[in-house]
Amino acid sequence: MFSPAEIVDISIDNGIKKIQKPLLAKLILGFIGGAMISLGYLAYIRVSASIPASLASVQAFVGASVFPIGLIVILMAGGELITGNMMAVSIAFMDKKISFKDLLINFLTITFANLVGALFVAYFFGHLVGLTHSGVYLDQLLSLAHHKTEATWLQAIFSGIGCNWFVGLGLWLCYGAKDGAGKIMGIWFPVMVFVAIGFQHSVANCFVIPAAIFEGQGTWMEFLCNFVFVYLGNIIGGAIFVSGFYYASYKHH
Repeated sequence: MFSPAEIVDISIDNGIKKIQKPLLAKLILGFIGGAMISLGYLAYIRVSASIPASLASVQAFVGASVFPIGLIVILMAGGELITGNMMAVSIAFMDKKISFKDLLINFLTITFANLVGALFVAYFFGHLVGLTHSGVYLDQLLSLAHHKTEATWLQAIFSGIGCNWFVGLGLWLCYGAKDGAGKIMGIWFPVMVFVAIGFQHSVANCFVIPAAIFEGQGTWMEFLCNFVFVYLGNIIGGAIFVSGFYYASYKHH
């Protein structure tokens, strides 16, 4: 592993590289990012749906154990995920290597592309192929979606903070590992834990809530309200609880 101080510099460099990518690459990789997180969530539903609700903790653990494949693909095969950028791009901004305009444009571009990728998986794989369309899979989908939309705005913000504290740490450990196995382990456990706990991820919600809407449950206004507050929490979790804390602790000018 690199030291925490070295990981700060690596994260800054990665944030700069994210800004410098061509627009087409950002859109393609952002689409991949949104799709991969959604496919991880789809896997969660498929492997956990038949476990009885009375075994809720087992259900959460089994589902959470497969979810991290999305972020592993994004970080190791190529992809852009806004929750990851909230950590990496933010720390580059803190180090004054990029402008606030650069950060804002990156956030908007990657968020849009992630949304398109998530909606693609929700409609075509979930609804059209039928993987979330009936039986226990539909029941699990609706239960997850309703739980998210029923959260108050304050619950959504703090749940978003908890989520991206862990996702940001997954990136942090991935950047700090020196081999592939270390990177996979560094990503897997923080992401598995945030999912098992039940924290909310704005891009994952771009899959699960619209997937429920495509099955006739919920409204787009409910989705939008949830997204705004979870997204805000995700920014705080990634930019402050990971980048901000470690930058203040290890970057000495």
